[in-house]
Amino acid sequence: MLFYSNFKPELKQYKITGFAQGTDYTIMYYAKDSLATKKGIDSLLDEIDLSMSLYKKGSLINQFNRADQQIKTDHFMNDVLKKSFEIYYDSKGIFDITVAPLVQAWGFGPKANNKEPSKTEIKSILKNVGISNLKLADGILSKTKPAIQIDLNGIAQGYSVDLIADYLIKKGIKSFVAELGGEIRIAGPKPDGTPMKIGIEGPDQDGTPIIRHVASLNTGAITTSGNYRKFHQSGKKKISHLINAKTGYPLENEMISVTVYAENAITADGYDNVLMGMHLKQALKFVEKRENLQAYFVYHKKDGSIADTLSTGFKKYLIK
Repeated sequence: MLFYSNFKPELKQYKITGFAQGTDYTIMYYAKDSLATKKGIDSLLDEIDLSMSLYKKGSLINQFNRADQQIKTDHFMNDVLKKSFEIYYDSKGIFDITVAPLVQAWGFGPKANNKEPSKTEIKSILKNVGISNLKLADGILSKTKPAIQIDLNGIAQGYSVDLIADYLIKKGIKSFVAELGGEIRIAGPKPDGTPMKIGIEGPDQDGTPIIRHVASLNTGAITTSGNYRKFHQSGKKKISHLINAKTGYPLENEMISVTVYAENAITADGYDNVLMGMHLKQALKFVEKRENLQAYFVYHKKDGSIADTLSTGFKKYLIK
């Protein structure tokens, strides 16, 4: 006689932490056993760095930036470039990966630089900025001028989180939160049926980073772009690390931070930079026209105080 049991092994919580891409990562997942490993995650992130890190001398992106004309991309860079072109055209040029020499000139690139660029220098650099100077075809990335350089930092970290999520899913893990440098990808619910909870960060009135809200969700990605953590001080003026590729100067608008929800982290990560480059009314209108995006904004009011607002769709995720 055979006996059948409905017994299911209890899922345990596992946590992996580490350091990659100049920041921390934390992965929490539920499984019967420790299916994912730190070694596996680190190996994946090392591969991505060899492709797109400006801080690794022999990386593929640095090979392109030194090349006179073209290189053959790998599948990592190809994926990110395709998305970058897509967001560039959708944002009418606000998101532009050829901003690399401007980022360096303002002291936020891989080489140490404490000197503010002159108007003449900015004007000269702008001659070599613009995605129209790039072409991607059949895995070949080419440029019109040798001085064209790219910076994928505004989108590659989101893509990295998506690849971590793919790694976990391939291991058979169905419930997880993967976070790298504040970019997050979620799959839920938890084994007890409750949704995942994610803290939404932003600055307090004095600029101190705090958790402003808590979101509850079971799928998708949340990323944040802001200028209250990464900036230079020039007298009383804060110089943002986010550079306007059209003017050559750091962004100067009312935005302090933008948190974006999207189906995947590469999309959220690309668009959080786009929205930071807009004025608030323009940004809200932009998001409301796109079903695949939701956003939460922290901004300066005209009197200098800090306020927040969100798109209609973002409200349903907030529990606090």
